[in-house]
Amino acid sequence: MSEIRTRIAPSPSGFLHVGTARTAIINWLYARNKGGKFILRIEDTDADRSSKEMVDAICESLKWLGLDWDEGPYFQSERSELYQEYIEKLLTSGNAYRCFCTPDELKVKREEARKNKTDYKYDRTCLKLSEEDIQKKIDAGEKYVIRVKVPEGEVRFDDMVYGKMVRQGKDIEDFVVCRNNGRPLYNFVVVIDDYEMRITDILRGNDHQTNSFKQILIYNALGLPVPRMGHLPLIFDERKKKISKRDKAANASDYANEGFLPEAVVNYLSMLGWSPKDDREIFTIDELIDVFDIKNANKSNAVFDVVKMKHFNSEHIKKKSNHEIATMIAPMIIQAGVYSKYGLETRWKYFMDVVELLKDRAGVLSDFIERGEYFFQAPHTYEEKGVKKQFNAENAERLEELANRYEKLSRFTHDPLYEALKEMAAEIDVKAGILIHPTRLAVTGMTTGPGLFELLELIGKEEVISRMRTAVIYIREKVINE
Repeated sequence: MSEIRTRIAPSPSGFLHVGTARTAIINWLYARNKGGKFILRIEDTDADRSSKEMVDAICESLKWLGLDWDEGPYFQSERSELYQEYIEKLLTSGNAYRCFCTPDELKVKREEARKNKTDYKYDRTCLKLSEEDIQKKIDAGEKYVIRVKVPEGEVRFDDMVYGKMVRQGKDIEDFVVCRNNGRPLYNFVVVIDDYEMRITDILRGNDHQTNSFKQILIYNALGLPVPRMGHLPLIFDERKKKISKRDKAANASDYANEGFLPEAVVNYLSMLGWSPKDDREIFTIDELIDVFDIKNANKSNAVFDVVKMKHFNSEHIKKKSNHEIATMIAPMIIQAGVYSKYGLETRWKYFMDVVELLKDRAGVLSDFIERGEYFFQAPHTYEEKGVKKQFNAENAERLEELANRYEKLSRFTHDPLYEALKEMAAEIDVKAGILIHPTRLAVTGMTTGPGLFELLELIGKEEVISRMRTAVIYIREKVINE
């Protein structure tokens, strides 16, 4: 077998769409599994909608995902002369012809077909022109498009996902491959690019299946070998609608800023339309490469679920060492103003202990900040629902008494902390939870989090007691009096 060569060919008219990212991942995994090459091509022939900024953003997103490419990026905008050479080959071979029909003339014919309730198909008016007529029209400056002459018979290919695909040539009109301004269209340039770049396997969304028949006709018309093709299920949102570029979930680059790990995003997106055919979901990148088989691609469309992707992300976070996570979230903590760079560097061991305590509860990296800010500074506010339920005159007395008992402890560690609270609860004849909940709110400002006694031990005696007494003052001055 010749070397496997796959590609991804995004359009730089926007950021890297999650659908394009998923397609890139599948092509990359396929190439890496087969020991082949992964090529990056930028489809930037639409100058009005393309920009260098978007090219850079797409490349950065692919790099962040870890999808290294072996060749490229190639730019379609730099290959115009090559396309024109192949257009001439099509015309010379007689497999394509010039069509001088104007848009208005074609519109009239479409309207007539609609009135007659028949499907419109170009009637090959210009295929009947003689060479002399064609030359006269060219000399007169009449504009024309280039149409492929679709032969009779079947057009077929073996889809790597869907199996045998067949269309009848009579059902495909002589389609345009070059506009009247000389600019070739997508279905033509993609064929030329894939041939010239020696692409052996094309994996893309199943919305391209119709295009595949036209592209095969172009390959055949030019006498070029047809690569293997496979079409992946589309990605829908939770409303079962195709994710558009305007949707919040659409841009893969956003997930880096939201605290997702690249390996988790690759893992999750690879499962949208593919599976290893067992119950396992969480894979490292190397494991994905090892088990990847395009035969296990699904035919039904996939639903993008950010909650499930967070689950994937949380599982990958758990695989990281505390040091790795601390290194990743340190810049986020500094940028958020939660703690200083100097503070983190001088309390690195404490920082990693915080990570260890929060790691099992983090869905994304930003959770370490949103759910762990109290490890670095006393809470400025308290959760409203907690205040309504826990902050009252009775609990102010209890917090004050528990703070006094904690102050007398010689060892401020889990077991003594727990025993002191349990003993007090027994003395006042309440369950331990009656003391645990207001204590957590007083120390962290939150109603949920890791084990109370573990976090009290980590924050430390002096700071814990100070926060408890601050909460008592807050209750008496802000809650009770108001």
